[in-house]
Amino acid sequence: MSVRTTQRWALRPATPDDLEAIVEIRAVVMRPDLVRLGRYDEDRVRQRMRESYLPEYTSVIVVDGRFGGSVTLRPFEDGWCLESFFIDEEHQGRGIGSGVLSALLARTDAEGVPVRLNVLQGSGARRLYERHGFTTEREDPVDVFMVRRPASPS
Repeated sequence: MSVRTTQRWALRPATPDDLEAIVEIRAVVMRPDLVRLGRYDEDRVRQRMRESYLPEYTSVIVVDGRFGGSVTLRPFEDGWCLESFFIDEEHQGRGIGSGVLSALLARTDAEGVPVRLNVLQGSGARRLYERHGFTTEREDPVDVFMVRRPASPS
């Protein structure tokens, strides 16, 4: 029998000072999938995050009062794009990612707009997105591009 720890999490607005913590969590979390795909470059994985960081659209995931990850939800085409969704490895598999994603999707559903994202081929995160209603729009050898249409009002 496994024991699941109940953890409290919250989202807070990111600041420019959060960048390096987000850069490091990205490098750690993405490493296994990028290595598997033959695309891991220790410097490039960090530099891409530094170049694309948008603190105005990014939230820090705080778990039990400490930095536990990040998520970016930025305007895109006719809705939003979910990017840079990283949960510290010690907090993965405990429902935090699902809780964060549910909270963000409740907001986008209230706006009645779709959410798009891309996930690396073979990434376990794809199952999380599929459980939350994302479907594949297209794929290439590296990425799976997904969309989630707004949930119908009940």
